[in-house]
Amino acid sequence: MAQKALVLLNMGGPNNLDEVKLFLSNMFNDKNIITVKSALLRRFIALMITTSRTKKAQANYAKLGGKSPLVGYTEKLVEKLQHALPSLHVNFAMRYTPPFCEGVIREIQEKGIEEVILLPLYPHYSTTTTKSSVEDFKDVAKALGYTGKISVIDRFYEDENYNQLLVKKIKEALGENDPSQMELIFSAHSLPQKIIANGDPYESEITLHVKHIEKLLEASNLHFKAIHLAYQSKLGPVKWLEPSLETKLMSLNNKNALIVPISFTIDNSETEFELSMEYAEVAHKLGFERYIVAKCPNDDEAFVACIKHLIAY
Repeated sequence: MAQKALVLLNMGGPNNLDEVKLFLSNMFNDKNIITVKSALLRRFIALMITTSRTKKAQANYAKLGGKSPLVGYTEKLVEKLQHALPSLHVNFAMRYTPPFCEGVIREIQEKGIEEVILLPLYPHYSTTTTKSSVEDFKDVAKALGYTGKISVIDRFYEDENYNQLLVKKIKEALGENDPSQMELIFSAHSLPQKIIANGDPYESEITLHVKHIEKLLEASNLHFKAIHLAYQSKLGPVKWLEPSLETKLMSLNNKNALIVPISFTIDNSETEFELSMEYAEVAHKLGFERYIVAKCPNDDEAFVACIKHLIAY
């Protein structure tokens, strides 16, 4: 019987259109997302956002087949990891939609597993992602009386295996296109500027990550016309990290772009809807000849090998 468990953590996404409201409500009730001190005010803000966004979000998910692709990809990754790591119990938990960590922790308790390795599937540390997911798991574990050891791999953007995998994904997306004719745009999920101002390291880690991948591309003899960093998924009137991807696309004279979703390891609505549909339409209206979106690592065998290395197995 496995004495250790590997649990992958992620934000989650609706498994059907009825879960869209649950997803939005849970996300905006998270104190790491809406950082006001008053829980009552946070609940009010969450209610306002959820009420105003549910129908539009449901329409967006309908275009993806009625659900987020994130859980499906994660299940495939877990299956491959379990095969590659037979001495471990491998599972996953989502922050805002099922499967929640409560069920995963109860299963770990039933199996008598005394040690858990948490791997939040966010390459860069942020209070809004890594901290939120890990806190949630630990709080629920404590509430359920789990007394085993819990260790956390809290970031991996500097991992060489992971970055070689990203270069591989860039090459796959590039195909037969000449990189010297293409603008390479790393697109990261944006964050409100005030969260960064409060000490969140996300922006600096993203910037360092882009520089690191630039060096690997040079070493691989992949020379793009230019390399850029932009941010996507802004919400609401507050100041967010810039430039937005739309602004970046508008600024380019060269109408050939390859987009790399640098802050995601698993494809989700932000990649398969926002980048591959919404921004593709923006690019089309701006006269782009080529607009290509690279796939996330998902269940790539190289990602399985990378995770094995990260957890030292």
